[in-house]
Amino acid sequence: MPEDRVPKDHGGRVAALMFAATALLWGSSAIVTTTQAVAVPAALSVAWRMLIVFAVMLALAAATRTRLRLSSADAPYVALQGVLFFGLNFTAFYEATRLVPSGIAALVLSTSAVVAALLARLFLNAPLSGRALVGLACGVGGLGLVFAPELARLDAGATGSLAGLGFAFLAAASTAAGTVVGARNQARGVPTLATMTWGAAAGAAFAIAWTGATADRPIVLFDPSPAYVAGLLHLALAASCLAFLMYFALVRRLGPARAAYTLALAPLVAIVASALFEGLEPTPLVVAGAAVIVGGNVLVLGGGARKAPAEPARSARGRRVAGAPTGISLGAGTRSPL
Repeated sequence: MPEDRVPKDHGGRVAALMFAATALLWGSSAIVTTTQAVAVPAALSVAWRMLIVFAVMLALAAATRTRLRLSSADAPYVALQGVLFFGLNFTAFYEATRLVPSGIAALVLSTSAVVAALLARLFLNAPLSGRALVGLACGVGGLGLVFAPELARLDAGATGSLAGLGFAFLAAASTAAGTVVGARNQARGVPTLATMTWGAAAGAAFAIAWTGATADRPIVLFDPSPAYVAGLLHLALAASCLAFLMYFALVRRLGPARAAYTLALAPLVAIVASALFEGLEPTPLVVAGAAVIVGGNVLVLGGGARKAPAEPARSARGRRVAGAPTGISLGAGTRSPL
């Protein structure tokens, strides 16, 4: 049934289910990553994940007869987005979850929204609103509250937690940079499926290179244990392929601003999962810091346009149709997928 003929109440229920499912998948995926960097190096697990995503996206493109060819002008930027968003981001986040509870790592990662606003101002000349500045202050202040005990224990040898903080912030920074590059790619009219397909390939190549560059001893290439395989399939199929496709469907249905609230909810799901399964203690500082960070994210994510721009129309051969819209707000770009 065409989308414009779907009854409003039915369409609303579908959107609500996709909204909840996306937030749950991204939020719960944080704790699943803790199974991926035990026997197998973190970066190699990322490579396996991205290779599965690449294969699924290729199959989807073939099934839908979607053209994946990129222009010479767009290909380097799609590759850069993949390296930042799927390669460096996931590798750093996996490393972070080895050192700090996954819920805390997810909370730090969620600050990519405010970092992206700053990068968009620097590189895209996007306006930096008062909401974004307040969101930035909330992000910094919230992180200070969450990590205050670790900073106080620095002299007592809490270097592992601080290293975890560093990896989580590297994940947030690379996600933000990937979001800015993604905004450029969407403005150019690069189809979402092409971005995900070639971005996953670039992310896998980066992760393999990272593994080779950092390995100082023989490594385990693959872990056949049920926990590892189940986690890998969940992260690749559910948290990557399915969740991203639902998110972009929400962007079309609800607009980028409202769809982006799934990303504000995801760290809350991650905190709850971490408390239930990792023994994370929800101290007053952690709860207060989480509230401040999520509040800052809501300010930034809710400041975008209410309507999602249409993806540029393309001919059967994949060329853009003259006069098709190309503008896009940063709010519609890809964000922290955990």
